[in-house]
Amino acid sequence: MQATSTPEAVGDVFTALAHPTRRQILQDLKDGELAAGEIAARFPATGPTISRHLSVLRVAGLVTERRDANRILYALAGDRLALSVGDFLSTVCPEQMVLRSIRPTARPAVSPDAEPVGGSKKSATKGNQPASHKGAQKRTRKAQKSAAQAEKAQKAAKSVQDDR
Repeated sequence: MQATSTPEAVGDVFTALAHPTRRQILQDLKDGELAAGEIAARFPATGPTISRHLSVLRVAGLVTERRDANRILYALAGDRLALSVGDFLSTVCPEQMVLRSIRPTARPAVSPDAEPVGGSKKSATKGNQPASHKGAQKRTRKAQKSAAQAEKAQKAAKSVQDDR
């Protein structure tokens, strides 16, 4: 599928991303294709509801489907998500183009002072935390590290612009 950046195509991508179930389906597909039944089994919603979510993702070009006997297998559709969001960001935030060339794999900036998901930095002892909270803390640490890298990249981009 060819990447299109028409307003309608970008709108389809953002519509598809608007629902948490569809975002979770995309995350579940990151490790490879899954059958529709396997995807549906991961959610409390009915099969037809999950089928509708998969249809929205397919129409947006974010997933592909293929038939294997009586199963329908879904997989992520290449770089469609990154290209659509990247095109949108380059229009809204042109300075991101400079940052992208400096740090092509960096993640979005998050304030280093951001509070971890689930409460304050002193919310509980490590031994009593559920696995999901430990994962949230790990993601927070990664986000803080990414924020520091983003800040450094922004300073570098500013100095490149100042040198011009």
